[in-house]
Amino acid sequence: MFTDRAKIYIKAGDGGDGCTSFYTEKYVPNGGPDGGDGGNGGSVVFAVNPQSASLSEFRFGKHYRAENGGNGAGKNRHGKSGADLVLKVPRGTVVRDAESGGIIADMYYETDRVEVLRGGIGGKGNARFKSSRRQAPGFSQKGEPTKERAVILELKTIADVGLVGLPNAGKSTLLSVLTRANPKIASYPFTTLSPNLGVCYTDTDSFTVADIPGLIEGAADGAGLGHHFLRHIDRTRLIVHVVDIATDGDAVSDYNAVNAELFKYNPELKNVPQLIALNKIECADAEKIAAFRKAVKGEIYEISGVAHMGLQPLTAAIERVLKTLPPPEPIKFEPFTYEEADPDSYTIERDDAGVFVLGGALIEKLARSVVLDDRDSFMYFQRRLDMSGVTKALKKAGIEDGDIVRILDTEFTYGE
Repeated sequence: MFTDRAKIYIKAGDGGDGCTSFYTEKYVPNGGPDGGDGGNGGSVVFAVNPQSASLSEFRFGKHYRAENGGNGAGKNRHGKSGADLVLKVPRGTVVRDAESGGIIADMYYETDRVEVLRGGIGGKGNARFKSSRRQAPGFSQKGEPTKERAVILELKTIADVGLVGLPNAGKSTLLSVLTRANPKIASYPFTTLSPNLGVCYTDTDSFTVADIPGLIEGAADGAGLGHHFLRHIDRTRLIVHVVDIATDGDAVSDYNAVNAELFKYNPELKNVPQLIALNKIECADAEKIAAFRKAVKGEIYEISGVAHMGLQPLTAAIERVLKTLPPPEPIKFEPFTYEEADPDSYTIERDDAGVFVLGGALIEKLARSVVLDDRDSFMYFQRRLDMSGVTKALKKAGIEDGDIVRILDTEFTYGE
């Protein structure tokens, strides 16, 4: 089943924990600390799969997580780094942050590869905390945890030419005779339920053509299928507007209605060149064709997809116009990135019970580095608070001996 939009949840791997270990061997009473570091967690990476044309594989799989880093071990053995998670998407997929709508990446080229979430950093083993004053540190550092993020994947078909028009105007038939595509063709509305893509080869060049389905009056507001598929017209360099000139209705009104929906969806489409293909001329009245030409400005070509009439002039016109247009390029956007907290930042708040609550990236990092019920570890923690200015800030906030301080889930009594 064709899917061109999916919401998924991604998470980079957590960093592995450092190890607290001491070297022991017969006749070696003082071997010292030998705890190894934890491995880094795997990152989440998006890459292009040139063979894919749909986001259907993300329709049911909602949660994707990279591998966590391995924990450190004794004898200075470091944990294994987690494997990166590579999510392969069709070319033309736009990756957005679900909360803000900001564009993270536009997977436009086949070689595109974007790291969206970085893996957590592995914790340090107790061997890293050895110093001249602390010969046997009995603590190590926890690995850095990561957060799960929600992202939106939107597929925008990449094609040189986009065929637009009302249902049953003959877009799919035209696509099939211009290219080698084999779209589903029938005489009822919404035969085409997904964009079809094909390549048209000429004597000197080639170009890609996409059939954009679902355009009816109100499509830009969600009517019919246009709300789902209008995004696929964004990438096209040239629009070929297919009009059923043999319709019992008003062909001019049909033409204006489709253009109104296109320009309502994206006003920038007014700047995209447009050719008009009057289709089904073998069934049309000459006076109706003349009336259309009189009412509508632009390059108009009379064709019949079924009878293969007038295709060469239309193909030559498409080739001519494309040569005057700039080459296709990705969307211009300011990349959205997930902000990483300042590693030296901290917060001090006081809750209703008068407890001083410490938070922020610095505090979380220190909390991962200590075991608060270990004397050496707690002394290291206090020195880091002093060096980082946290103790001074607590005094400025009015802390006194005997007050309670909370760090994550641990509380202790403050004292000089």
